[in-house]
Order: sequence, then C-alpha cells, then structure tokens
Amino acid sequence: MTDLQLAPDALAQACADALFSRDQASRALGIRLLDAGPGRASLCMPVRADMLQGHGTCHGGFLFALADSAFAFACNSYDKATVAQGCSIDYVAPAQCGDLLTARAVELSRKGRTGLYDVRIENQHGELIALFHGKSYQVRGTVLAQETAND
Repeated sequence: MTDLQLAPDALAQACADALFSRDQASRALGIRLLDAGPGRASLCMPVRADMLQGHGTCHGGFLFALADSAFAFACNSYDKATVAQGCSIDYVAPAQCGDLLTARAVELSRKGRTGLYDVRIENQHGELIALFHGKSYQVRGTVLAQETAND
C-alpha cells in the first residue's frame, strides 16, 4: 500500500515509525514515541543522572532535544521530507532526575513549504517544564521512500 492509499492518521504513524527507526539520537536519549497523527506527535523521555547539569537539574540541551524530536515527528507526518528552519525554547521550570517528561507537538499553521509548531514539555505531574516553537521547511523527498530505499 502506498502513502496515497493510507488514511491521514495511518500515514502519520507510518512516517513516525519510519523516522524513529532511523533516529539514533532520540533512541540513545531514551526517548520513546507515544503517539503521532497529522501535524502532531507525543514523545517521552526519562531524566537520567547523566543528563544533569551543575545545578543538579536536567540540562537544557536535553529538553531542547526532546522538544526538537517531537517537532520533527509532527512536521514530517505528511510524508513530505521536512527540516527545521528555526526554533526557540523557553525554560519554565527545572526537570529533576527521575522525572518522566512528555513533549507534545502541535501544528499551528502549514502553508506552502513552511509550517509553525508549538511543543509543550511537561513532567509526570503535568507541570509545565518548557515551551518550544519551531518553524519547518519542506525539502525534496519523502519520509517513507527513504525507508524503502534503506531496506
């Protein structure tokens, strides 16, 4: 079955599964894919001791990586190869060792080759840890065609 024959939710999940299978960086951080749909994705990551910075809380780079991964899965959910054109993050509260963080990315706008996405990172208590905003840019190629080419 080609991507044109898949329902939007099934296409988004197939794209997320394909990307995640190739995403060594996210897997190395312990990130897990929870859910994906058209223009959205949810991932989680446990905060490990080796992710702590000098103040004893999770290093902001790991929070950024989690949010950036959720952003990537959301903006690649249409089987159009898409990359980040720009992004920013606001750190709201510290994440502690042992926290389970969940990043939920949602599409705000998608016109032409660009899209805008917001990502919320919350801990296991639903407390807001960080807000991320990303702008995507569609490049040549597809997500699923790369999966077939790598088989």
